[in-house]
Amino acid sequence: MRPSACLTLLEREFAAAGAGRHVPVMLWGPPGVGKSSLVAALARDRGVPLVDLRLAQMEPTDLRGIPFRSGEAVEWAVPSLLPRAERDGGAGILFLDEITSALPTVTAAAYQLILDRRLGEYRVPAGWAIFAAGNRLGDRGVMFHMPAPLANRFTHYEVEPDLEDWAAWAFVAGLDARVIAFLRFRPDQLFVFDPDRQLFAYPTPRSWSYASDALAKFGDVPELLHEGLAAAVGEPAALALAAWMRHVDQLPAPEEVLAGRCTHIPAPIDLQYALAGALVQHVLRLPETARAAALAGLLEAARRFPSREIGLMLVADMQRLLDRPLFGVPAFRDWAVDLGGALAPGGR
Repeated sequence: MRPSACLTLLEREFAAAGAGRHVPVMLWGPPGVGKSSLVAALARDRGVPLVDLRLAQMEPTDLRGIPFRSGEAVEWAVPSLLPRAERDGGAGILFLDEITSALPTVTAAAYQLILDRRLGEYRVPAGWAIFAAGNRLGDRGVMFHMPAPLANRFTHYEVEPDLEDWAAWAFVAGLDARVIAFLRFRPDQLFVFDPDRQLFAYPTPRSWSYASDALAKFGDVPELLHEGLAAAVGEPAALALAAWMRHVDQLPAPEEVLAGRCTHIPAPIDLQYALAGALVQHVLRLPETARAAALAGLLEAARRFPSREIGLMLVADMQRLLDRPLFGVPAFRDWAVDLGGALAPGGR
C-alpha cells in the first residue's frame, strides 16, 4: 500500500475510534519506508497527542505495572506512560512502535491492551486509536516472529515506498530540489535494500532526507560532501547523485524562467527533471502575494518543456502541493489547450 493510501486508512481508523468501530492496525514494511512518520503525521494533522511506546525497550512490568499490597489483596500500579483521558484528552493515538522487536514476554503483556483496550483496571480512553508498526521477517532487523494470538488482534497492511508520495512530502518538507529531481530521473534509487547484504547506509525514503541535509551542511566542502552523502545513502547512490548534480549547473535560474526572461528549456531529460523540481520549490517558497504571477510563468514554462510528460508532471506537482486547482489562473487555459493538442493524434 502506498503511503498516501495508508494515511487515508489511518485517518478513517482514527475517526472510527470515536464511533466504537476502531480495530487496531499493524503496519509492516522495510526499514526507512516511513511507517512511523505516517502515524506522526496523522497525529500532527489532527492535533491530537501521540503516545509512542517502544516495546523493544520495555520489560513486561513496564507495561503491566508494578504490584503492591492493598489490605489482603494485591493491586497494580498503572504505568504513567499509558494515556489517560483526564491528562491527555479524550482522543489520541497509542502507537506501539517496533512491536516485532519486543521480547515475547512483553508482547504477551500487550495482548489484553490491544484486543480489550485494557490492562487490569486500566482502560484505554474511548477516542484513542491503537496503531503498531514493525519490520518484516527477512529485513535484517532485530525481531521476533509475531505470535498468532497477537497477529489476530490486528488488521495488517504493508507500506511500500512510492516516489510520487515521497516527492509531494519532500517538497513540503523543504528537501533540496536536486535530490527530488534526481530521484524523479532515477526512481530505482528511491529504495534499494538487499537483506542479504550487510550495508550500514543504503537508499530509503528516510535516508534521502539525510542526503538533503548533507547537501546543506557540506555543499561547500567537496571532500566532506561525498562522505556525507555516502554516509546517508551508501557509496553507489552517492556517486550517482554527485555525477548527476555536475550537470545541474547548466540550468537557468528558476526566477528567470518564471518571469519569462529566460525561455530556453534544456533538452537533456535529466536537466528537465531538475528544472521542473527547481521551479516547484521556488514557487512554494514565495509569499502568497507573489504566487499568482509565478504560477502564470510556471504554466507558460510547462508548455515549452521538450518532454510533454515532464511538463505535465510539473503542473500536477504544483496543483497537488497548493491543495487547490489552478483553473483560476488565466494561463491555465492556454496550457490545457496546448497540452490537448499535443496529446491528440497527430499532435506534436
